[in-house]
Amino acid sequence: MRHDTAATADRYPSGPDGLPLLGNQVAFLRDPYGFMTQTAREYGDIASWKDPEGRVYQLNHPDYIEHVLVQHNENYVKGKRFQSVLGPLTGNGILNSEGAVWRRNRHLIQPAFHPDRIQEYATMMTEFTEAALESWDDGQTRLVHEDMMEVTLKIVARALFGVDVDEHVDTIGSALEQFMEASESLSNYVLPPTVPTPARRRIQRAREDLDEVVYRLIEQRRTNPTDHDVISKLLEATDDRGTGMSDEQIRDEVVTLLLAGHETTALSLTLTMYLLSKNPQVEQRLVAELEDILSDRTPTMEDLSDLTYTERVVKESMRLYPPVPGIVREPVKPDVIDGYEIEPGSTVRMHQWVVHRDPRWYDDPLAFRPDRWTDDFENELPKLAYFPFAAGPRRCIGDRFAMLEARLILATVYRDYHLELVPGTDLDLMATVTARPKHEIPMSVHER
Repeated sequence: MRHDTAATADRYPSGPDGLPLLGNQVAFLRDPYGFMTQTAREYGDIASWKDPEGRVYQLNHPDYIEHVLVQHNENYVKGKRFQSVLGPLTGNGILNSEGAVWRRNRHLIQPAFHPDRIQEYATMMTEFTEAALESWDDGQTRLVHEDMMEVTLKIVARALFGVDVDEHVDTIGSALEQFMEASESLSNYVLPPTVPTPARRRIQRAREDLDEVVYRLIEQRRTNPTDHDVISKLLEATDDRGTGMSDEQIRDEVVTLLLAGHETTALSLTLTMYLLSKNPQVEQRLVAELEDILSDRTPTMEDLSDLTYTERVVKESMRLYPPVPGIVREPVKPDVIDGYEIEPGSTVRMHQWVVHRDPRWYDDPLAFRPDRWTDDFENELPKLAYFPFAAGPRRCIGDRFAMLEARLILATVYRDYHLELVPGTDLDLMATVTARPKHEIPMSVHER
């Protein structure tokens, strides 16, 4: 790894050649995880190539990723590639927005994720989980991703918006499912945005279905505001001229929080259950801790400091299968990384999937080993060798919420049930905004 600051004789880092005109878009979309991993293996800590929309840089070293996300974050925006994927659904919410709009809206939403508020959510999280488990029968086969999506959706709706969405769960879940599947389509990346492809029509239908629910939630809060929920806070907000936010602006934030607030945690739980089914010795350690600390009672916020192995299981799962497998940014002004000039308008890719599996930072990186997460190990790990929630000012606003939720739900489920993967089930992940299973993960559940 070079640390010089002046541009080198080679204008660009080396990288895969790709196809004429299309560059590496097709190769990436056909096998995203293989492509990003192979690129890092062959070309080192920084690689580049030319795609139809401009030059792409892939950063594979924690120092370079920290440079972009933390040290020089003001020079990098989410950019047009990111907007083209998420924008059709989330509009200009805090995942997409930049500058003054992002700062204002994050400031308005931040109190919902204050540590004191998050503690209040703990009981709600376990209550929703236990209610979901009441529908489980011993020996039954469950579609666990579907189950986790439903329970985390109900939790985020009640916690952040103060509403129950039981009657809307199927509509919201189906709309998000349609969006994620359609957003993976190659046509979205190759054809101009004005071309009405089947995938784009599915995305539009998903948005319309979601909007019908979300605008109803906004109207519900307009007529019955509360002191704490996010929608009420957004409805109250005004700018320097006394102008409030439009319903569309509020809609964008609500959809963003619905998507980000339950999708990633549901994925983390699903993939943790998959890993535990493949590693029975880890499940035995987890269950032993739960029996020791909880016996047969419901886990609480106060128990989490003692559930250390449970936390390590979640951390290790998010290392191997980060719910968000990659981050993109675009520089607004020229920058220099590893001696190469990174020009405005180019795309910078940073993949948790690659860095979290780098043998330089993780011994036996493909093994599921929660025991690796000792204090000494974490202190020696480069700062951004582990970044499931990103880093810097744009770090996930709900990271504490997500970690609390994942640990409490996992502890509640495994206190009562042993889960076995149905034989013949393969794990095949999409790589759009999240690392979502292409197919369901059926598991048979057995009471303890």
